[in-house]
Amino acid sequence: MNDVAATDKGSVRGGGSGRVGGAVRSVGRALHLPVTGAARGIRRVTHAHGAGESGLGKLIELHAVNGAGDVMITVALASTVFFSVPTDEARGRVALYLAITMAPFTVLAPVIGPLLDRLPHGRRAAMAGAMLARALLALIISGAVANGSLELYPAALGVLVASKAYGVVRSAVVPRLLPPAFSLVKANSRVTLAGLLATGVAAPIGAGLHALGDPWPLYGAFVIFAAGTFLSFSLPPKVDSAKGEDVALLAADEQHLHGAQRKQQTKRPGLRTVGPAVTHALAANAALRCLSGFLIFFLAFLLREHPLTGESAAVSLGIVGVAAGAGNALGTAVGAWLKSKAPEIIIVTVVAVALGTAIVAAVFFGAFLVACLAAVAGFAQALAKLSLDALIQRDVPEQVRTSAFARSETLLQMAWVFGGAVGIVMPLNGTLGLAVAAVFVAAGWLSTLRGLLASARHGGRTRARVA
Repeated sequence: MNDVAATDKGSVRGGGSGRVGGAVRSVGRALHLPVTGAARGIRRVTHAHGAGESGLGKLIELHAVNGAGDVMITVALASTVFFSVPTDEARGRVALYLAITMAPFTVLAPVIGPLLDRLPHGRRAAMAGAMLARALLALIISGAVANGSLELYPAALGVLVASKAYGVVRSAVVPRLLPPAFSLVKANSRVTLAGLLATGVAAPIGAGLHALGDPWPLYGAFVIFAAGTFLSFSLPPKVDSAKGEDVALLAADEQHLHGAQRKQQTKRPGLRTVGPAVTHALAANAALRCLSGFLIFFLAFLLREHPLTGESAAVSLGIVGVAAGAGNALGTAVGAWLKSKAPEIIIVTVVAVALGTAIVAAVFFGAFLVACLAAVAGFAQALAKLSLDALIQRDVPEQVRTSAFARSETLLQMAWVFGGAVGIVMPLNGTLGLAVAAVFVAAGWLSTLRGLLASARHGGRTRARVA
């Protein structure tokens, strides 16, 4: 009897501890489920339609990490260089920022593509290096923000160069990771959209961290980029394969389209020859990038000095930023959906719409039209870039395609820098500024209209589908 009683008591104690342990495990699962469930949901989306098997899903996730880290640094720099001082002083600070970071970047940018052409077997290491460099530079900037030292500016230049180097390598990697029946325009749409969504999520988090102190968004950037460093090496080994590749030459002379012919023509590759449609599309895209850089800097100062009606400067900038981001996301989504045999027509159309909107916004300057222009500029830039990608896929031989992406991305970044430099020195007059923006777009549209339409008539109908 005593043995039975002892057994019963042990069972009761064991059952009680088991029930407590089960309750604890249930609570743990309940708390863990939102995180793991969200992670599994994201993974299902990024790896859908063969992207998981090809490795594109991992690149999509890496690009989301890249976007989140970049926006953390942007929040910290904007708060330090722009919002923390009066407008006149802020203009001087941003001009200094441009002089120390953007001006050297215009010198460095042309060599980024050719340099990366020499690293075809180290693309994963190059992407990891770009992530690690920004992680360390974020810590340096956090110290400069706390101490007010001039280390901020060369460190910001390093972040910019590392970011653009990542972008160039990423563009070269995408063709290696295409799933079956996937077009390049659709793959780039997915990658770009992931970066935009991550930016939208990380921006308010960065603002919340900034409320804790100026360096905190930079600490967040360090953690994000450190994770991206390891994630870079999770990409498939075929990313580092250079089988069948050559160096692309960006110009419109069709007799130099193939590598063997190119080697006979010149010993040293230059920016020449991938076909007339590609070069015209690149010029049109450069006009839109120039518009984007101009609007970012010009509207930042204009809206700080003259906010939208009834709103503060920060809210005004937020409205325009959200409009531009929404337009960019919409353009990316439309690019993934649109199935066109003539990307030239898409480029001509979106640049014309951007030009018309800029002219209307300049003539009837107002809060609503400024927001509309930001949205249209974002939409046009996204869709035109995806169409340029489609043209490179269609017209550039596979053996030089990755190099063409690298060099075109470098040229587009230089156009953005030029537009930003003009925007910083413009007088704060809305009508005048937007008229200058319209001139940028008109120059790109008029100089490429005839060539793109001719290419669409003579080449588009005989080519493979681009989306």
